[in-house]
Amino acid sequence: MTHSLEPSSTFGGESTPRSSWRWRFEDASGGEVSVADNVASGVTGFPSQSDAESWIGEVWRDLLEEGVDQVTLFEGDREVYGPMSLHAGS
Repeated sequence: MTHSLEPSSTFGGESTPRSSWRWRFEDASGGEVSVADNVASGVTGFPSQSDAESWIGEVWRDLLEEGVDQVTLFEGDREVYGPMSLHAGS
């Protein structure tokens, strides 16, 4: 019998997602914005907060061009922080 060090389930009984960190792209009023595939390049999640933050640091200018004014970071369904304006660095 083999044992995994990875948790097999969460409190709700669902499998723990490996890419649970994600950004929600928003306009200035907080409405969700869809971005072109070439900007998000199929990104649906990140394995860590650090990976998510590194990615946003690389693409924030492209997101601004797509109409994204701010972003909010989530771990699963939990809001970690945000909204964070993308205009501060421009």
